[in-house]
Amino acid sequence: MKKSLKYREVIGDVRRVVVKIGSRALVQRTGRPDVRRMRALIGEIATLQKAGKEVVLVSSGAIGAGMESLGMTKRPTELPELQMAAAVGQTRLMSRYEDLFGQQGCKVGQMLLTHDNFLHKVTLTNARRTMDALIRNGVIPIINENDVVANEEIRAVATFGDNDFLASLVVKLIRADLLVLLSTVDGVRDTGPTGRSHRVRYLETINRATFKLVREQESHLSKGGMATKLKAAQSAANAGCATIIANGRQANVLTRIMNGEDVGTIILAAGL
Repeated sequence: MKKSLKYREVIGDVRRVVVKIGSRALVQRTGRPDVRRMRALIGEIATLQKAGKEVVLVSSGAIGAGMESLGMTKRPTELPELQMAAAVGQTRLMSRYEDLFGQQGCKVGQMLLTHDNFLHKVTLTNARRTMDALIRNGVIPIINENDVVANEEIRAVATFGDNDFLASLVVKLIRADLLVLLSTVDGVRDTGPTGRSHRVRYLETINRATFKLVREQESHLSKGGMATKLKAAQSAANAGCATIIANGRQANVLTRIMNGEDVGTIILAAGL
C-alpha cells in the first residue's frame, strides 16, 4: 500500500476538524464572492457535521469582498483602507454564509479574533469556552481575523498569513484532530531534475529543506502563500494534529479528503 494512502487511514476516525478556506478559493478575480463554489464547500461541511464530525470553519475573503463592493481593483497598502475593506466585506461574507448554511439546515456563529486574543489567558479562555459552547450546541463557528481592529497584523511580516496561522492557533485552542487548508493549489509542489513540478503526496516532517520547495505567487486578493501553510502545518503537527493542504476549487475536495483519498499533501502529526 502506498504510504500516502496508509497515512490517511486514520482520517475517517477524526472527530474535530478545522477547515480553513483561503480568499482565492472563495472569491472570483474581481473579489466578488463565488457563490457556486461557496455553496459546494458549504454542502460538504454540512454533510460532515450531519455525519457526526465537529467542524470549525476559518474563512478568509472579507477584504477581497470589500474591495469588490468598494470598486477597488488592487489590494490597499494603507491600514485604514484595508480595515475599511474588511469592515464592508465581512458583512457581505457572513450574510452569504448564513444564507447558504441555512439552506443546508445548519446554524452558524461568527467569531472575530486577533493575535492578542491568544496571548492573554482570560481572553483565550473565553474564546475556548465560546467555541466549545457553539460546537456543543450544533452551531458551526466561522472564524476570521478581526482585521477591522487589528493594528499592523494585516500587513506586517508577522501577519496571520491569510488566516493560515490563525487556523493553526484554533487547532491548539480546541484540540482538533485534523486541519484542512484549502487554497487554489493541489498541495505542496516539488520541481524535479526535469524542471517539471509534481505534487508531494505526504510529508512526514517539515524542515528547512521543505521550505525550499516553496514557489510563492502574489495575489491582489490574498496575503498568504505556501510558506505560511507549511508553518501552520508545522505548528499543528507539534500540537498532535495532521494537516492536509489541497485545492479548494476541486469538486468534492472535502468529501474525498475525509474518505481517505490521495488528495493534496498530508503532513503528519509529530510522533506518528
